[in-house]
Amino acid sequence: MRIDIITLLPKLLEGPFAASICRRAQDKGLVEVHIHDLRSYGLGDSRHLDDYAFGGGAGMVLRPEPVAACIDQLRSERTYDEVIYTSPDGRRFDQSQANELSLKRNIMILCGHYKGVDQRIRDRFITREISIGDYVLSGGELAAAVLSDALIRLVPGVLNDESSALTDSFQDGLLAPPVYTRPAEWEGMQVPEVLRSGDPKAIEAWRDQQAIERTRVRRPDLLDQ
Repeated sequence: MRIDIITLLPKLLEGPFAASICRRAQDKGLVEVHIHDLRSYGLGDSRHLDDYAFGGGAGMVLRPEPVAACIDQLRSERTYDEVIYTSPDGRRFDQSQANELSLKRNIMILCGHYKGVDQRIRDRFITREISIGDYVLSGGELAAAVLSDALIRLVPGVLNDESSALTDSFQDGLLAPPVYTRPAEWEGMQVPEVLRSGDPKAIEAWRDQQAIERTRVRRPDLLDQ
């Protein structure tokens, strides 16, 4: 998988891809992540990127010319399965989208900024618009990092135990059950006896029941779906 991220603030994205699973995925050659500084495509000597919105109002808007120039340059080098725009008014990101997108080969992500990008860019280039929640960030960089991390961990070979991702929350529409490790007793609190029973069927039944109950209490909307 290759992920190209277009951003005004490339330094914001250095940390998320420099450690942990995202770093290991790149070191293994399973994933490529390339950060593109939109400022390089800015207009004039000052590399101008934004302007006032037609119709007035507070906030600036990303001009279409620099964004189009960057997207066109990248598309001239390879074919992209998806060109994603991170925006609060996009479809809310969920595990089903992560599963689907993790099967793609080349993905481009345009980070929103200011009041957003000129709508004509969205109309011409964007294949999917994604929000990571019902709130507003200073820019789309953190959303792009969240999105990328969710995809990268699903790429075959990235996790040491690939079955781990299949038992995560939301994979089966439920929250994950509680987990325990050693010691079996800690400060008077015991690990549930069933988990120490060695009975795989009983353990699986307990985990299923716990997942349903936790979902019922914390996210009943998932059960409605």
